[in-house]
Amino acid sequence: MDEAFNETSFDAAVARGEQRRLGPHATGAHYDSARDRIVVELSTGIEISFLSKQAQGLESARSEELAEIEITPSGLGLHFPKIDADLYVPALPGTAA
Repeated sequence: MDEAFNETSFDAAVARGEQRRLGPHATGAHYDSARDRIVVELSTGIEISFLSKQAQGLESARSEELAEIEITPSGLGLHFPKIDADLYVPALPGTAA
């Protein structure tokens, strides 16, 4: 096998390709109660936030219900278990690839 192309470089290339295929995805999320905003950290290094009242399913949620946010394994979904609400990350403003 060519030294410039080995299993390690192949694995790295596959990982980069998978990352591009997915586009931006959530790597972190929390509720900022002082500003009543959901804050989402993306794999691109960008952080977006939006008013909880602007998201379908979160309009009438209380602060304590928004405090717990789970990120799906793919990073493409946010789940709010206390109110059983879900958001699709690629549909959020600022996440276009």
